[in-house]
Amino acid sequence: MAFSAPTTALALDGGDQRADPKDIVAFSHAETPVRTTDVTLEEYLHYASITRTEEKVADEKYRASKGPFTWRGLVRDRLARGSGGSHGGAAGTAHGDHGAVEAEWKNASRAVRTAGWGSAFYLIATDILGPSQTPWSFSQLGYGPGFALYTVFGVLSGYSGLILWRLFIQLDSDRYPMRNYADIFHRVFGPGMKHFVNITQAIQLIAVLGFVILLNGQGIAQMAYGPDGSYPGICFIACLVIFTVAGFVIGQVRTLQRYSWLANLAVFINILVVFIHGTGCQLWPQLQRRHGHLWTRVGARPDHDICRHAARRIRDGGTGFVAVVNGVNQALLCYGGAALFVFFLAEMRHPMDFWKSILCAQILIYVTYIVFGMVVYHYHGQYTYAPAVQGVSDYKWQTALNVMNLIMGLIACGLFGNIGVKIVYIEVFEKLLHFPPMHTPRGRVWWALLSPAYWVLGFILAGAIPQFPLVSGLIGAIFAVGFTYILPALAALGFRVRRDAMLEETERFDPATGAVNYMDAGARRLARGFMKRPIINLAHLVYFLGGLVICGLGCYAAIIQLMGAFSSGIATSFTCDSPV
Repeated sequence: MAFSAPTTALALDGGDQRADPKDIVAFSHAETPVRTTDVTLEEYLHYASITRTEEKVADEKYRASKGPFTWRGLVRDRLARGSGGSHGGAAGTAHGDHGAVEAEWKNASRAVRTAGWGSAFYLIATDILGPSQTPWSFSQLGYGPGFALYTVFGVLSGYSGLILWRLFIQLDSDRYPMRNYADIFHRVFGPGMKHFVNITQAIQLIAVLGFVILLNGQGIAQMAYGPDGSYPGICFIACLVIFTVAGFVIGQVRTLQRYSWLANLAVFINILVVFIHGTGCQLWPQLQRRHGHLWTRVGARPDHDICRHAARRIRDGGTGFVAVVNGVNQALLCYGGAALFVFFLAEMRHPMDFWKSILCAQILIYVTYIVFGMVVYHYHGQYTYAPAVQGVSDYKWQTALNVMNLIMGLIACGLFGNIGVKIVYIEVFEKLLHFPPMHTPRGRVWWALLSPAYWVLGFILAGAIPQFPLVSGLIGAIFAVGFTYILPALAALGFRVRRDAMLEETERFDPATGAVNYMDAGARRLARGFMKRPIINLAHLVYFLGGLVICGLGCYAAIIQLMGAFSSGIATSFTCDSPV
């Protein structure tokens, strides 16, 4: 899995058509003329409707100014970097009597929204495109179940993305802009749910950092031992330390703007790895289980099994149901990037177009996963390794692919570690624990202390559980299922029930006073909202409960196999013995 920086405005589709650069006021200099607490759902809906109307008018003017579509114009826009210019629109108009202060605040809100749907597509693909676990998943499931599950989860993850998109366009506005995933749950369920989501996401960031450290630590160890263990090698914990220190140094750069071209590079390297491995795996016999640091190739001795693959799972060397569920966990992890969709939407000048981004990205990702997973499984069969490139038997190509993955890992850690620490500090330490703002002198001191602690926690996780497929499976079961399936279904259910419970005739939002006169509350109100559209609400309830079941089964399977790995001596915490 590759990770991108959600706050880096790539502006691949040109400048913001709604705001003239001379009118843009930085957030730090604009006063917010509206309340930030005790805002009702009706008020969010009211101002979101106004913003969407203005965006539609401005987007029509922008498209008309660009003229008819040409490939030359497309290339020019892709090379643009926030090219300014006034494209008209309603950015400089204030509503009611709020005056110039609100106009400045609105311009500041819109100034960060420069990306088109093509940019959002690119960011989604950057975030999710990382099929290194897919062949191993097929080896646990077989062709038929693997194809079916990747198809079902691909469709469901796309639907979850559409849920988040619909919630965003109905709750985001220039007056109350949405910035992160937890904002959805704040507006639907209140601040308590927002804090829960932020804390959970902070834990996820540490878990994924440990995942990336373990992946690349294994690559360094494999390169250090050489072909057939002929090199002296490096202690595995030292390999983890090397990558952790390198990632920590890169992650200390405060600004993310200079990382944008590195993020672009990571995507093309990822695609190159898939192409090289997918086309060359037929030339590289898969490695069998190693003894010490010595690997033997399939067919090297007469008593070795030949490479096998089947429509259904081959029941060799596994624990039946548990192994199958861990294969499912890998499929879940591959589609686990929905938590960043709100970041991408917050940068779009016309969020109504986001459905195009989701559709194109999901098709690209799905086809890549299916083709790459099946091709590698076909040639490597039951000996498919996770990650796939670390099972290549040709040392030269194995090293080349490991180096490419190492470059991608460093880029990902530089971006992801920087963003991760900022989210943890701002959303948890600053807002929940009342630490000083990060830009203050005291805040900088706390930042300097938090950043290494964050990386140390990631290193401890990688060293304590040195079993890549099981660690990635556990992360997929908890966080990918939670953020991509469970929470979107819960948000859709809660939002629809609350919205449909509104009585349009008597419960209208008054912009002058900011008040709503509710006629009832409690269970009666919720029942009325649920029964207005019972079928779709029941479907979202089933979707939510199904996600909980999958999460529970995935955690059980990953933990059972982890316990077996430790009890058998295959996995040992903080050891020099490399797992590859």
